[in-house]
Amino acid sequence: MPAPLEFVLDGDTNLTVTRHFAATPDLVFRAHTDCALMQRWMLGPPGWSMPGCEMDPRPGGAYRHDYAGPDGEEFSIVGEIIEIEPNRRIRHVEYMLVPERTPDNNLETLFEAAEGGTRLTLRMTLPDAAAREAMLATGMMEGMELAYQSLDDLVEANDV
Repeated sequence: MPAPLEFVLDGDTNLTVTRHFAATPDLVFRAHTDCALMQRWMLGPPGWSMPGCEMDPRPGGAYRHDYAGPDGEEFSIVGEIIEIEPNRRIRHVEYMLVPERTPDNNLETLFEAAEGGTRLTLRMTLPDAAAREAMLATGMMEGMELAYQSLDDLVEANDV
């Protein structure tokens, strides 16, 4: 099983996440751009679902992921694709509605062939230290790893 995600804080506003998947870059990329797949793995803790998913994976394309929790919690992630290189890179800007809007998060997601699979590198840049700390305080890193484990399970079951 792939190692859990690693993250590094850089300066006051940056965060870099890395994670290995036992799948090809094209498959991991598709899992990040195809709503039918995202709704199966990009969920976080048990009991959460993504009842709404819109994704237009092209420069200028918008996306929206609506999440629902087991106790009636709801939030959305809304964003825009700035640049996209299929199977290699996505540069995007997003914010959360929890229910208030969070500051913009500028992201670059890289999909690189490595070690018989894919190394995903996700670089985030927030507007200030307080915004980064608030994001980390949500438990986002733990939720990301749980979601990535779900993607690992789909890959292992050859169900993608």
